[in-house]
Amino acid sequence: MFLTITTTGTPERPATDLGFLLHKHPEKAQAFSTSYGTAHVFYPEASAERCTAALLLEVDPVALVRRRHGGKGRGGAPDAALAQYVNDRPYAASSLLAVGMSRVFASALKGQCAARPELVERPLPLRVEVPSLPARGGADLVRALFEPLGWTVGAAPVALDERFPEWGESRYVTLTLTGGHTVADALRHLYVLLPVLDDAKHYWVAPDEVDKLLRSGEGWLATHPEQKLITSRYLSRRWGLTRDALERLELLRLAEADDTDVEEIDNAVDETEDTEERPVPLAELRRGAITAALTAAGAHRVLDLGCGQGQLVQALLKDARFTEVVGVDVSVRALTVAARRLRLERMGERQAARVKLLQGSLAYTDKRLKGYDAAVLSEVIEHLDLPRLPALEYAVFGAARPGTVLVTTPNVEYNVRWESLPAGHARHGDHRFEWTRAEFRAWADAVAGRYGYTVSYAAVGTDDPEVGPPTQMAVFTVAAQPPTDSAPKEEQAA
Repeated sequence: MFLTITTTGTPERPATDLGFLLHKHPEKAQAFSTSYGTAHVFYPEASAERCTAALLLEVDPVALVRRRHGGKGRGGAPDAALAQYVNDRPYAASSLLAVGMSRVFASALKGQCAARPELVERPLPLRVEVPSLPARGGADLVRALFEPLGWTVGAAPVALDERFPEWGESRYVTLTLTGGHTVADALRHLYVLLPVLDDAKHYWVAPDEVDKLLRSGEGWLATHPEQKLITSRYLSRRWGLTRDALERLELLRLAEADDTDVEEIDNAVDETEDTEERPVPLAELRRGAITAALTAAGAHRVLDLGCGQGQLVQALLKDARFTEVVGVDVSVRALTVAARRLRLERMGERQAARVKLLQGSLAYTDKRLKGYDAAVLSEVIEHLDLPRLPALEYAVFGAARPGTVLVTTPNVEYNVRWESLPAGHARHGDHRFEWTRAEFRAWADAVAGRYGYTVSYAAVGTDDPEVGPPTQMAVFTVAAQPPTDSAPKEEQAA
């Protein structure tokens, strides 16, 4: 099996920077033992103008059979089938090559480069070549998988035998990918899609393969048009694992989309001339209003409940008045994205001491959330089914009981002002409800009364005289001890 990655450069940005990103020195040839043979990394060319890294995987077919079957066939009898030893595994890129990549380029796949961290996020002009790739689905499927990721794809079918063209084409292609990507993204695309095209994994697919898929698919798989095919094939068509992966990808897609409401979409495609001032996105106005309310309340230790990808956490960390910011979300994947957004791995010790990300459900009490000055529920409650709201109310206002609670939610009356929003549609596909101003105030007044808070209201965004603001915010402040029977019945029973 053979794979090359080539990039070009200049004297100011030499192509040999590829060696830093791959953690392999261009002047050395290195060998690594794997479960099925030996992987070699070397550089056929390495100059400031052009650099090529090659991965050659020598597969031992005997070791492959022994690891799979322990040298025995079904029932413990010796397995002497010739096909077990004579096949395309040593030559055609497959899941074996993907495993070899994860062994040899582990740090590069994670996007880590301690020596030159500034290189990690830099897209490079890359050319990836795989001379023999099994493609169950042909060249059309190869293009369908790689082109949505921004690659220019060359997939030349390999003839069964060039001496006999009438025999037709084999299931193999010669793959060439060109495009501007980070090295980490390129490796992740290959790590997932090579086994998908081969569609014949050489090892047992366990539940932890879902986590591997989601890690390597971060930032692209959740929105890929062939998501279902990729997920099913990568997980060897194990329906339970595939369903779990698809559900988690949908949660990730919603988390990524949740901070992009209809106003931000309108702003993104607005044809306002450059000389005119563009409107501030509603999400930015919302974060500004929350920060101002927390400052007015004198809060220093803050919970961001339902933090998603960490946009608000990131904004609060920029203000030194907030000495501790804790993001909480039910989605592990969303927290992973938040950690990457915040660059936790590269954060200085003093800054890292100010931030914490926790996985947890807001429908259950959590002693880790007690003792904070303030909590924020920004665009969260509308994602819960109405019967689940009492559990959240008790978990936040009754059990955690911060001194201040900020709740923001869409004002459904303002939806008529969105030209891009069809009548009768919610602003986001996952919204279980959207309240009028009267409905929101009735809910907030009732919660404040049950749990011993006072509540005031603020508009976020332009306060339209007819339909109100696009976002409504309630500011709860502790006034007294809550009634003893304020917990939902299921909590009292527990």
